[in-house]
Amino acid sequence: MATPQTVKTTDRNLSAERIRNIGIIAHIDAGKTTTTERILYFTGKSYKIGEVHEGEAIMDWMEQERERGITIVSAATTTFWTPVLNSAMPVQKYRINIIDTPGHVDFTAEVERSLRVLDGGITVLDADKGVQSQSETVWRQADKYSVPRLCFVNKMDKVGANFLNVVEDIKQKFGVKPAVMVLPIGAENEFHGLIQLLDGNALWWKDQEPETPYEIIDIPEELKAQAEELRTQLVEQICETDEQLLEKYLNGEEIPVNELKAALRRAVIDYELVPIYGGSSLRNMGIQPLLDAIVDYLPSPTDVKEISGTHPSTDEPVVRQLTASEPLAALAFKIQTDPHVGRITYCRIYSGKISSGSYAYNATRDIKERVGRLLLMHANQREEIDEAVAGEIVAVVGLKDTKTGDTICDENHPILLEGISFAEPVISLAIEPRTKSDQEKMAFALNKLSEEDPTFRIKINHETNQTVIAGMGELHLEILVDRLKREFKVDADVGAPQVAYRETISKSVEAEGKFIRQSGGRGQYGHCWLRLEPKDRGTGFEFVNAITGGTIPRDFIPAIEKGVKEAMGNGVLAGYPMVDMKVTVYDGSYHEVDSSEIAFKIAASIALQDGSKRAGLQLLEPIMNVEVTTPKEFMGDIIGDLSGRRGVVQGTTESGAAVIVKALVPLAEMSKYATIIRSMTQGRASYYMEPAHYEVVPSNITAEIVEASGK
Repeated sequence: MATPQTVKTTDRNLSAERIRNIGIIAHIDAGKTTTTERILYFTGKSYKIGEVHEGEAIMDWMEQERERGITIVSAATTTFWTPVLNSAMPVQKYRINIIDTPGHVDFTAEVERSLRVLDGGITVLDADKGVQSQSETVWRQADKYSVPRLCFVNKMDKVGANFLNVVEDIKQKFGVKPAVMVLPIGAENEFHGLIQLLDGNALWWKDQEPETPYEIIDIPEELKAQAEELRTQLVEQICETDEQLLEKYLNGEEIPVNELKAALRRAVIDYELVPIYGGSSLRNMGIQPLLDAIVDYLPSPTDVKEISGTHPSTDEPVVRQLTASEPLAALAFKIQTDPHVGRITYCRIYSGKISSGSYAYNATRDIKERVGRLLLMHANQREEIDEAVAGEIVAVVGLKDTKTGDTICDENHPILLEGISFAEPVISLAIEPRTKSDQEKMAFALNKLSEEDPTFRIKINHETNQTVIAGMGELHLEILVDRLKREFKVDADVGAPQVAYRETISKSVEAEGKFIRQSGGRGQYGHCWLRLEPKDRGTGFEFVNAITGGTIPRDFIPAIEKGVKEAMGNGVLAGYPMVDMKVTVYDGSYHEVDSSEIAFKIAASIALQDGSKRAGLQLLEPIMNVEVTTPKEFMGDIIGDLSGRRGVVQGTTESGAAVIVKALVPLAEMSKYATIIRSMTQGRASYYMEPAHYEVVPSNITAEIVEASGK
């Protein structure tokens, strides 16, 4: 039963009903990659189990991932599975496209873009720690894209494991209805099996060896009452989602298991119920029921039925059925530079088909691109194919100008799909090449890395001629600098990480900008009045054209907006970008001969800078959600230290022998915190940090930052 299944390339040509596009998401260290490795082993994709802790995980193929034992980039693979237990679906081969995503918050873009193109998700949770903060973050990301999912409570063999406590945690923190599908037999060292509640039997693992098959046994006597109670509860939950079954249930009829499973499938796809499974990936227990659940309950591309977009020229709504007979519609969700193949674009094909050697239309950029080759990816291994159809996830070689979030479609039937939104970077550092040859290589390498990672930004400081790179955290930038040195052979010196401050205004003002230059012949004339108004925190920038009566010709308005944006990008107080403000151009004048776009752009920049200085400029800093898990004896030291970092402690909760301290702390105060917390707690505490929001910097610290900036 547990014997790996072998796969031939010909198995790829399955109907869309037999495809599952899934992602594995979770908090760091919950066991995502280990779970994926077991799935690959039991489906026959790999003949050997790759262990994360030994640096041999197939899905963690980058050197940095293997050294650190973490996932950095989302890895895609294709595998196949035939249900082995009492499946609700026809017992035939199913294709599973899996994306293993990172758990670390610094690589949140990888999770965001993966969830955008997936049909279903598996959330892996630690049986001891339950729902952790990053689990909540990725759950919210999945909610944004309405991804149906199921939960796998991993590490049932771990000290402190408590399956039903995690179920309660899921209910409270995720705000969903958990459908408990299994009941573990034992926990910690005594964990040996799972009771399958709907099927009324149990799976028993004699030992932890992957080659040892499980046995199907009767439910142990001492667990029969609890299993019966949980089964009744599960049947009730399923029947509540289906009127016909509810009628049968209320009439006291016995409902066949296959009807219950079919109704549960519909409820999962409609996101009414979330099935909960359990096991221990490291000990090879609970993977087969999970694989069957992927087939039984997570949607195929045809279950999603259709996708909506807009016509790129008219903005009219366009709907595509997710079938191969419809015109092509695909979303590019990831760019990767492969040392052997070059630039690879990962695409999810929603409708139609795409062939190697053909041409496709990029509706986002209004360009035609040649599809060179099509590849099926298995982490960093490749398999070449001639054609890909609706429902598939493939890598395309040859798309030179396509970026993350672009729509690829049929030129005669254009559609623009919803793109992918990414968080803004919160930390930056200066990077300088050591030699002239390194300078050229660095520009090329940084450009390649920013194509791959939408949360990685590059900016040239023209005053100091420094290159500044920005990202989501210290680890994010550390990995990128490491990749520069290893993959692109760039020798560079790196400055200390700098916090990504922002500037804003606190009151409304009106400002005039006038640029007049006479230098013989044709002169330059631009004149505008701007109204600057503060907006709520986090609402961004808004530009309004309120010109009436043609005081400024319409052709010059885009130049004014450009001038405003450029001035905001360079800041006024300390050189940091300005945010959360509304700028309205409401008056001005022009000269029929001398007025030009450049003159109005400069005039707008002058008005913005002058007005900002009178509008109560404020400096904003990123505030982080910090969560420290520490032994109880160090709790006082941790709280005292966080308070000393201008932190506001939000509360504490007990988790077994540990305490979780939650606080809001400015990012500027969290430099090298990992080292400090280890020395404070004898290496026994850990912490997690993610961006929360921006807040005004205290005036004394603002003065120091402004002085240091030299403005």
